Amino acid sequence: MNFDNIKVNLQYFLPKHILTRAVGLLASAKLGKATTFAIEQFAKVYNINLDEMEGDISNYQTFNDFFARPLKYNARPIDAEANSVVFPADGKISQFGKLKDNFQLQAKGHYFTTEALLGDDKDAKLFDNGSFMTVYLSPQDYHRVHIPMKGKLLKMTHIPGELFSVNPLYVRNIPELFSRNERVVCLFETELGKMAVIFVGAAIVRSISTAWAGTVAPAKSCQPTVTDYSKQKFEYEKGEEIGRFVMGSTVICLFEKDKINFETTLEAEQKVKLGEKMAQFHTANKTAKNVASSARKAKK
Repeated sequence: MNFDNIKVNLQYFLPKHILTRAVGLLASAKLGKATTFAIEQFAKVYNINLDEMEGDISNYQTFNDFFARPLKYNARPIDAEANSVVFPADGKISQFGKLKDNFQLQAKGHYFTTEALLGDDKDAKLFDNGSFMTVYLSPQDYHRVHIPMKGKLLKMTHIPGELFSVNPLYVRNIPELFSRNERVVCLFETELGKMAVIFVGAAIVRSISTAWAGTVAPAKSCQPTVTDYSKQKFEYEKGEEIGRFVMGSTVICLFEKDKINFETTLEAEQKVKLGEKMAQFHTANKTAKNVASSARKAKK
């Protein structure tokens, strides 16, 4: 058995929730110069670009504050093309493409169902044969998540679960990892129909928070919780912040069938930045929209 196999097998036996809580308590402690020193060393190890962050290391009182650090204005320009869909976060493309019926590719040889990921059969049917994009956020990345295109929040579902590491090694070797880990599912209405943005928790990820509800995970309840926002006006422009992680993790975006075309230059393991063009509206949808617009003008 090689060392990678040992590390993967350990994931099944480690007390991940206990370790995550312990690390979270330490990371949220205000230790003054000790905290500043720890952040400085972390930034060096992971080669974090400190020039683009807002403020100075000494301004961050806890390790968690640094992880969720904001960036300077316009550090991540949002693609301005009218029919573009942008990446929701800094990170590396894990997998992307078409959903096969309701199966999503996790890694070579590993698939999981949309029903299992979303925790709702009806919502999953919205994305049958649709498209998905999975972005892995490493410890060096900016940890805030932004909406890929303009949308109105319909509902949010928190699904408790495992806390397997989402490092590529474990994604390649632990079946159905993303649909087993704790996650927060956000369903939006867009001009292309429904879009889902899923925050996937992981080992050492102390919390997931959203712009509308604050900290969502971890939660005291061991059962899934659903919050309906359809009658409220939580609307976000393309590229606007919708949530954040403390520590790295993974974001998955789902789109309905035949709604978008991914950029042809994209490939798995590619580094990407928030706001860069990920896809564009499907030509047929754009044409239909133009026809409808013309028809409305003709009636006036």
